[in-house]
Amino acid sequence: MPHTSDPDEDDLDAIPRPHPVFHVEQALLGALLLEPQRLREVTGISPDAFSTAAHRALFATIRSLPAPDPVEHAKNAKWLDTVLTTARAEACGLSAPYLHSLVQVCPLARHAPAYARMVEAEHCRRRLAAAAQRLTHTATDTSHPQRVAATLTEADAVATVVDDIAARFPPHPGSLPRTLVPLPARPQHEEAADEERLLLAATTAHPSSVEQMPWLTPGDFTHPLNAGLWQCLTALDRRGTPIDPVTVLWEAQHRGLLRPGANPRELLGLLSGSFGSPEHWGERVVQRSVLTAADHAGRAIGAFTDDVASTPYQLVVGSRRALAGLSVVRTRWRHAASPSPQPAHRTPRARATRAAAVPRAGPPQTTAPSATRSPR
Repeated sequence: MPHTSDPDEDDLDAIPRPHPVFHVEQALLGALLLEPQRLREVTGISPDAFSTAAHRALFATIRSLPAPDPVEHAKNAKWLDTVLTTARAEACGLSAPYLHSLVQVCPLARHAPAYARMVEAEHCRRRLAAAAQRLTHTATDTSHPQRVAATLTEADAVATVVDDIAARFPPHPGSLPRTLVPLPARPQHEEAADEERLLLAATTAHPSSVEQMPWLTPGDFTHPLNAGLWQCLTALDRRGTPIDPVTVLWEAQHRGLLRPGANPRELLGLLSGSFGSPEHWGERVVQRSVLTAADHAGRAIGAFTDDVASTPYQLVVGSRRALAGLSVVRTRWRHAASPSPQPAHRTPRARATRAAAVPRAGPPQTTAPSATRSPR
């Protein structure tokens, strides 16, 4: 007969197994309960480094109580009773059998410093994972009134955690992060597409603004067509070609931006009409790019911390690489938010004249120049 599960029967398989660090914490606490004087050798961790409330309460209690005399401690359990009574104030589930089990599972008390180092490493992983999660949450929280400023604050907090891990675990020769972090596609929100279209139309109507926005790149756009049209505008401006909807349409055709069967009138309509200043819409576009880069950085760091095979060194290297991409966009956004005075705009005619004045190399001369005859 098939076995019918009892509703009151304990499903042990449903209980998540503790992580390896849980057993490391048990070994460390057992070593300190067995030989309390080993606490002098345990540095770099605090009660917050432990993964459970019971372990945090035990370690805090061991640190707060004076170590007993080793000889007396070997004869009786008086100090252990004091530890249990004190720790129960923070973790009422603690019991005397659990303290004795901690002592029994500790392989060697003299390895306490090594156990502490492992606990410290896992705590750094959890801290970094939490900071990365806050960064991603803030970057995607559309209800936040100051989302960009708050996101950059969280990015600085992540960088602080990374620097602290690097200080605790100095760099050493080792492999780079092996976790593959696929770059997610940029979200194509309708609001973002509208702002990009307004930027393209305003810039087409005011071509001189192209030189005022060197901080804007095609990668800041969420839609490939809009990114391509921005490249058309910058290319026309660089060559000194007049800019209007028709010239941009012609450039777009040569860059392969017009899909087969596309209606050119739609593109002309997109580039016609101007509402607001190009710099305003450009700042909005790069601001959205900052949030996207922060979201990508947070997810990448989260992937590194989720990989339990990553060492602290690999976490530092991978996180700094992820934050470097955000730093580039952040710098451009700062230039957009506080633009510096720009030189006077050169008209296309002036730039074309200047370009024409530059001497060009002619074809190679294969015959000797004829001698000039002297007058008779």
